[in-house]
Amino acid sequence: MTNQPIRHIKSEDSLDRCAREFLEVLLQDEACYLWNPAEPETEAYFERLEQNFSLLDSLDSEEIAPQAEKFYNCLHQCWESAEIFQAKQSILQRFGNLVPSDWIDAIAEQATRIISENLSPIERLVACVNPLLSNWGEEDLQVFARPLVYAMRGDNGVKVAPWDELSEIEKVRLTMKIAQEVLTELQQTNQ
Repeated sequence: MTNQPIRHIKSEDSLDRCAREFLEVLLQDEACYLWNPAEPETEAYFERLEQNFSLLDSLDSEEIAPQAEKFYNCLHQCWESAEIFQAKQSILQRFGNLVPSDWIDAIAEQATRIISENLSPIERLVACVNPLLSNWGEEDLQVFARPLVYAMRGDNGVKVAPWDELSEIEKVRLTMKIAQEVLTELQQTNQ
């Protein structure tokens, strides 16, 4: 019981100390940021700031340029990964209960590889599903891709049922439909 008041006193002391330090920081004189770059003191202000930045002293522009390129490439890859993840999540929400998720992942990975290649829409669809449906010939897969690529009236004939209940042909059609949706999502995010 006697320990509680001591802890309470210690916590009050630390709160007072924190409050005092906070007030000191708020009230200390600081040089204001120079908003007008045309003012004469601006150049000296920025030179003082750059002196604290040691990277500029150790690297010249020839060394900085490749590092900057690597940095921007990394940012670009992160951005692409986020777009791919978003497209994958959208497809998983729509088809995740119908198709094994590893199939959706495989289709999405293949689609990201071929999205920038100069292929016809049918070739893209076939290339997306070919690794998963390797027991089907490329010409057969093109037959399944045509109704999806060339918009026809009415339903696309894709049966919506659990994966285990689908026939082999229905699985091919559903896989093609998912590949088309993934490609559409990726094309929309790239625009």
